[in-house]
Amino acid sequence: MPNMSPDKVKMPEQEPDVRNKNFLEVALGYTPEMAQEEAKRCLQCKNKPCVAGCPVNVKIPEFIQHVANGEFEKAYEKITETNSLPAICGRVCPQESQCEKLCVRGIKGEPVAIGRLERFVADWFMQNSKPQAKSIQKNGTKVAVIGSGPAGLTCAGDLVNLGYDVTIFEAFHTPGGVLMYGIPEFRLPKALVQKEIDSLKQLGVEIKTNMVIGKVLSLDELKDEGYKAMFIGTGAGLPNFMGIPGENLNGVYSSNEFLTRINLMKAYLFPQYGTPVKVGKNVAVVGGGNVAMDAARSAKRLGAENVYIVYRRSEKELPARLEEIHHAKEEGIIFKLLTNPTKIIGTDEGWVKGIECVEMELGEPDSSGRRRPVVKKNSEHIIDVDTVIIAIGQSPNPLIKSTTKGLDTHDWGGIIVEEATGATSKEGVYAGGDAVTGAATVILAMGAGKTAAKAIDEYLRND
Repeated sequence: MPNMSPDKVKMPEQEPDVRNKNFLEVALGYTPEMAQEEAKRCLQCKNKPCVAGCPVNVKIPEFIQHVANGEFEKAYEKITETNSLPAICGRVCPQESQCEKLCVRGIKGEPVAIGRLERFVADWFMQNSKPQAKSIQKNGTKVAVIGSGPAGLTCAGDLVNLGYDVTIFEAFHTPGGVLMYGIPEFRLPKALVQKEIDSLKQLGVEIKTNMVIGKVLSLDELKDEGYKAMFIGTGAGLPNFMGIPGENLNGVYSSNEFLTRINLMKAYLFPQYGTPVKVGKNVAVVGGGNVAMDAARSAKRLGAENVYIVYRRSEKELPARLEEIHHAKEEGIIFKLLTNPTKIIGTDEGWVKGIECVEMELGEPDSSGRRRPVVKKNSEHIIDVDTVIIAIGQSPNPLIKSTTKGLDTHDWGGIIVEEATGATSKEGVYAGGDAVTGAATVILAMGAGKTAAKAIDEYLRND
């Protein structure tokens, strides 16, 4: 019998006052019974609007039908026809603005919990099935993938399945990109990311770490080594700052540094892993996106008493996922909205002691369609803090651009590509993800990786 409840099956979670003191995963996942109950809410629409909202075109109604039938392995096989990272996507994709946004059940209630079901299927498969050795006929053609974030991993996975000899070049000592260094353990356990990486290695993908392309090797040198095509998926790892006084004080972090220390270098397990990260009693996180929420929630878990989200627009304009905002509020994060920093105040010894702000009000919409914040007169005030984390976005690293001839980029650093293929201005070189768009979502980067892999295959077949 179909489940006509207007509400999603509730996801079990750690209690807020418990989870804000640990780095264990917040959401605990569906049981098989919960998953089947939720799957029966799907109407199996003939026109499948949800699929159109998925950047990697997962066959959503088909995998959900398998879940409803209790055929969890078949559900996994159906998802992975187009999505090689389901355990990750089920946790971090903004389903509410993509597949679930177009779900017919959302018209008169909550949409089907597509993301939760995808997560359940991936987790069930990891716990209950052993990956089967896959026989792939190799074609002997070498392809280089630069960067091992979601775009690079996806591109590499698609290409190795097509028979190419794929080598990933990763600048850090650990592969995974933003999945490893940018997203906290409580949202995305790193053991899951490692399993996805290990599955690519089992298919034959070679991963070389500590390889800063543009320093250790150039694109032209890779070509000389026999790589017939290349994909650049280096992400957007260059932090943006506000340019206000005091950003050079001790106790000021970019969100990139703060989260990298915590996630990749495991500062949350200090002193076991030897990487400290200083968090004071009062922390201000400047910004309103998912990265800001991650930084704020991490600071709370590291012992900060008061953590403020300082954002210059109202709650309606917050770019973070609704789920992340909801979880942050539950965990005691304080939202200072319509507030903009103008100066970070320091002690005589050079440490942060406060952040000077002004109140804002919303005026006419700007180019993004959001109402432009305008300073409210005589609204200057100081928030007493001893740590400031700047989380206002990131830009592509200019290293590859500065060391590569013939690679066209935008003024802000993004690589210029053909939208339909990911082809750059340099012959045989493709790009996708945040290196092209600036900071965006994991699933959009994955979609770009798939697009480029298909285009690379066509390019090499016609070469």
